[in-house]
Amino acid sequence: MTVRIVLTGSECTGKTTLARALGEHYGVPVAPEYLRDYFIANRGVLTLADAEPIARGQVAGEIALERAGINPLICDTNILSSVVYNHHYYGESPVWIEEQLDRRVYNHYLLCAIDVPWVSDGQRDMPEGREYMQALFREELQRRGLSFTELSGLPETRLKQALHIIDALL
Repeated sequence: MTVRIVLTGSECTGKTTLARALGEHYGVPVAPEYLRDYFIANRGVLTLADAEPIARGQVAGEIALERAGINPLICDTNILSSVVYNHHYYGESPVWIEEQLDRRVYNHYLLCAIDVPWVSDGQRDMPEGREYMQALFREELQRRGLSFTELSGLPETRLKQALHIIDALL
């Protein structure tokens, strides 16, 4: 059975860095954040109409790796992020996304803390509100009763914490 791990949290919290380190450790490709390329392709202009295509792209990337037998499946975010951001920016989230999040099973979420320095990635240049967004992620995980651990500290510390959790699930 595939062990599904999701890196989640507010912007610029080291999710991609940790996902890559986990993928390297386990020798598996990582399900990338689909939004990043979609955002660039749409020149940074997104509306609620983009929410479902983004979520479908995210899920499709995960399914492709699952079908290839990748285990553990390390997801550099998942559609939980879509739900959080859709509610924050648009006040709602499409039904399809909510249904998919309820249907898809993930073994554990790694909520990356905001204790790392903000590094602009060219898409997000305003670190204000990071604590508020982090709280929204934490509240959504709790509201849905999803299994999660908040990781903090230096990248090496986070990696060790994550490996301990994932190894216990394998």
